[in-house]
Amino acid sequence: MEDKLELLTRVPLFSDVPREVLVELASLASETDVAAGSALTHEGRHEGYFFVVESGSVRIERGGRVINTLGPGDFFGSVALVDAGPRTATAIAAEPTRVLSITNEQFRALLDESPELRGVILKAAEHNLQTIDDETVA
Repeated sequence: MEDKLELLTRVPLFSDVPREVLVELASLASETDVAAGSALTHEGRHEGYFFVVESGSVRIERGGRVINTLGPGDFFGSVALVDAGPRTATAIAAEPTRVLSITNEQFRALLDESPELRGVILKAAEHNLQTIDDETVA
């Protein structure tokens, strides 16, 4: 539990979230080891997890093209948290990777309890959706 909490406190996304909310988030999060080449999310599918990369790296692909690579402290799955729609990208472990994951249902319950957490997630999702819009226009 302490390792998960330590990781969450280092994630810039959560810098303005009260510690007690991060403690709750850490208690709900599961640690998972993922083999290189394994998909964590699939573009177009309805999947219900938010992830934080603990170690290793994750390639983010859209339309079969790599658009980003995430490392320790980075997160993905914020858009699905907000709109409950299909995944906007595929996430694949680029090397052996460990992630923290929390189900959308658990995360949404926390969002209802914490306006600070709701604010940072909405901001992250908005940024990610804007990035998608910019790619579509380009």
